[in-house]
Amino acid sequence: MAVNNQKYLDSLLGANASRLSPVWQNPEEYRLQIIYTQIDRDAENRPVFTDHAFHLQPDRYFYPASTVKMPAAFLALEKLNRLGLDKFTPMYTDSLQGISDGVTADSSAADLQPSIAHYIKKIFLVSDNDAFNRLYEFIGQEEFNRALWEKGYPQSQVLHRLSVPLSPEANRSTNAVWFEKDGKQLCRQPAQLSTLQFPVRRDFAGKAHYVDKQLIPSPFDFSAKNRMLLADLHNILKSIIFPESVTSRQAFRLTEDDYRFLYRYMSQQPTETSYPAYDSTEFHNNYVKYLLGGADKAVQLPPGMRIFNKPGWAYGFLTDVAYVADFDHGVEFLLSATVYVNSNGVIGDNTYDFESIGRPFLRELGTVIYEAERQRLRKYKPDLERYKIKYDKQ
Repeated sequence: MAVNNQKYLDSLLGANASRLSPVWQNPEEYRLQIIYTQIDRDAENRPVFTDHAFHLQPDRYFYPASTVKMPAAFLALEKLNRLGLDKFTPMYTDSLQGISDGVTADSSAADLQPSIAHYIKKIFLVSDNDAFNRLYEFIGQEEFNRALWEKGYPQSQVLHRLSVPLSPEANRSTNAVWFEKDGKQLCRQPAQLSTLQFPVRRDFAGKAHYVDKQLIPSPFDFSAKNRMLLADLHNILKSIIFPESVTSRQAFRLTEDDYRFLYRYMSQQPTETSYPAYDSTEFHNNYVKYLLGGADKAVQLPPGMRIFNKPGWAYGFLTDVAYVADFDHGVEFLLSATVYVNSNGVIGDNTYDFESIGRPFLRELGTVIYEAERQRLRKYKPDLERYKIKYDKQ
């Protein structure tokens, strides 16, 4: 990523150091990385981007957690278009013995049928793990990674399902799926086995880790875990929000209806959703809004603001990748950040500092950038009509 002016972001955040404590004072300890893109529009409303970064270290590993669900959603839609299938068409999944159960119904859907569209909704609304796993199985491990590499993200490695304890070899295998409508089978994809060879990695974090409830006094080896660079996640989101601004190679082959669908569920709140019907006590409006929202139920975002994003949190790593639009004030920007909050250094004990350090930091980081954007002069006010959505409940 070509960074236009690193000093600007250093200066802006440094002026707000007390609000960003303790992470700002110890970026190496917290494995902090930030990318911020200013967006200006020309007289024809075409976007012009200015990228800023802080402590960006492509070789410094962070666990991407649920952020990998974002490219999964985009690749699944792209594959549907290639197959000539509709995202709302029911998709059924065969079981894979000893690896993954089958799916022939979805009680959370209005029609009780599983579909790519409904899985994507659940991914962006509440970061549903099973929904990701079903997209991973539909795409296939080999196709998933080859597609990302071909789009210009060669260091990406999406190796496994989420929240399912399976071996690397088991995760190479993905279930058969078929699409059916009105009793007629439209397409069937057999079970797949990835033969893709991945470059050897040496990615470690922490001081100790648990294996079968036994504490091992050495760093945890993430080399067989998923990997995504922050710059890649940032650019993947940018390619969806601004599809006309990326090369043909980088672009996802999506329809205008796909974009509208993604914009809706990337920015819609759980309480605005009819299906699935979520309990607002747990799945509140900021449940997946970390930048600015802090995943805090008590935080009130500006009424004209919408955040189109995908966060991820696990093993002490907390990441959010977001496009922020304030329709009332004509403000828009891209912001991505990752931080490691694990003060005791133990991986697998579930005593991470998400609530005490990670969430407050991302909330304040987003707020500092937003406040600066509110003050920033623009030659042309952006026309953001493309991103205004009619939500399920309003």
